[in-house]
Amino acid sequence: MTTATVTGTSGEDRSDYTREESRSIRRRSLRLLGSLIAPVRWQLVLAAAVLVVSTALRVAGPALIGFGINNALPAVVEQNDWMPAIVVVGLYLVSGIGGAALIGWYVLVAARLTQAVMLDLRKRIFLHTQKLSLEFHESYTSGRIISRQTSDLDTIRELLDGGLNELVSGILFGLFTLIALLLVDWQSGVILIVMGIPLFLLMRWFYKRSQLVYRQSRTVSASVIVKFVESMTGIRAVKAFRREERNDEEFGELALSYRDVNIRSIRLFGTFEPGLMAVASVAIAMVVLWGGIRVSTGALGLGFLLSAVLYVRNFFSPLQEVAFFLNSYQSAVAALEKVSGVLEEEPTVPDPKRPVDLWQARGHVRFDGVTFGYGDDRVILPDFSLDIPAGQTVALVGTTGAGKSTLAKLVSRFYDPTIGTVSLDGVDLRNLHPKDLRRAIVMVTQEAYLFSGTVADNIALGKPDATMEQIRAAARAVGADAFIQRLPDGYDTDVNKRGGRVSAGQRQLISFARAFLADPAVLILDEATASLDIPSERAIQEALQTLLADRTAIIIAHRLSTVAIADRVLVMEHGRIIEDDTPDELISGDGKFAQLHRAWRESLV
Repeated sequence: MTTATVTGTSGEDRSDYTREESRSIRRRSLRLLGSLIAPVRWQLVLAAAVLVVSTALRVAGPALIGFGINNALPAVVEQNDWMPAIVVVGLYLVSGIGGAALIGWYVLVAARLTQAVMLDLRKRIFLHTQKLSLEFHESYTSGRIISRQTSDLDTIRELLDGGLNELVSGILFGLFTLIALLLVDWQSGVILIVMGIPLFLLMRWFYKRSQLVYRQSRTVSASVIVKFVESMTGIRAVKAFRREERNDEEFGELALSYRDVNIRSIRLFGTFEPGLMAVASVAIAMVVLWGGIRVSTGALGLGFLLSAVLYVRNFFSPLQEVAFFLNSYQSAVAALEKVSGVLEEEPTVPDPKRPVDLWQARGHVRFDGVTFGYGDDRVILPDFSLDIPAGQTVALVGTTGAGKSTLAKLVSRFYDPTIGTVSLDGVDLRNLHPKDLRRAIVMVTQEAYLFSGTVADNIALGKPDATMEQIRAAARAVGADAFIQRLPDGYDTDVNKRGGRVSAGQRQLISFARAFLADPAVLILDEATASLDIPSERAIQEALQTLLADRTAIIIAHRLSTVAIADRVLVMEHGRIIEDDTPDELISGDGKFAQLHRAWRESLV
């Protein structure tokens, strides 16, 4: 099967696409480009019109020089008639100054056009990646997401800003120059057309070779970014496990590959540019030779020979810019393919087409015949059913991989079940209005992520219109107020990047305050007390007993001390519930929970 080397998918970079897949990716990229250009099409028309007129004015120069030498100059010498010379000089100045002014205008119009397109594209990527389901973000590395929003967009911007302008301007200039040359001296035009054959072969060779090299460059560049981002993001783990030396080796290999690819691209230009100069020199030499013969016989005026030489030289001058465009074009096409791949990703958890409003959620959660797996061969919950009445606090206990966190993700609708339904107050979560879903169900995880901003901003994340008194009340309820008051600026303290100014336990307390301020009908705590020390955990447990009253709560915890506040304990194993009763009843029995509880008590001695 014929394959083509391309990059740019919604997931990993690949180089084994079939030709049909490559065409599909190209069509996808063109659709994206078309949708970006459509809103600014009239600006594009204006830019094109300005460019055409300015190019025509610039091309008129050599013809005016030829006319001046052949006609205006003899009129001055032989008849002392200065009028033709004045007209020619005036027209030359008008064409030169007018062309320059229009080029300046074109640059401004093109810049506005580029910025409008880039603003649209940047917003699209951000908004779309936020809408994509958790499954996408768990499989698509953060380094690649950052690469799409940064280096790939910069590459596309460079193409639109400079490369595309150079290409369009160069093609128009070359076309107008050829037409003008044919009008001034058609025989020199034929020579130029004949020399276009080796020129075409040279350009085609360069294009084919650069297509491979520059796509390899984008792939290696993305790998370098991913490695750097992952190493810096996980710097604590790197230092804890002494990974510096190994990371140096791996990054060095990637950097070396990136250098080698860049060297190959430099070699391409090292061959292309001398080849272009050689073709241009041969073309000018042939025009001068044949033109000189005709000048000597009187068949061609000396001024028009000069015009022909200038036109041939001008024809080749923008071709180097076109070659540089091919450089940025290859990178931009690869980047556009990757960006279009992300934008065409469909959420695996789509918003309902006819959403059902649930203005006042009670918190009744029900699983009916749910089967779910992260892949066809990884079924986590097989034919799972569960009923959690409104206002009940349920603790999920079990070994790692039993399906506890998966259950919580289904309740939060981070995923949809493969078979069966998960409902809230009798409404299938797939039909529930997203705003009602997010207002009714809140999950607090072990990863207490804090965003840039103040402590108050982070607590009010789920309720941006909360007053400061409400924010303080939520913090007091979970025992966070005391340490917040001790921070340099209290609730106005900037938490710094990812909460660097507060400890892991304090970040967790802030995330608790955030969840309680949101006042959900269903609160899910997924190992949410794992980062807390014993005093903080006890404070949270005391707060939970009050705050979870009349609220459905699902608590996932390995610390069995946290389970004590639950009305009901579910012991899970291999995606099934093997025990279901109150904590006291299960402790007094001889089942799995009783064994876990005894082991936990012995570990405290």
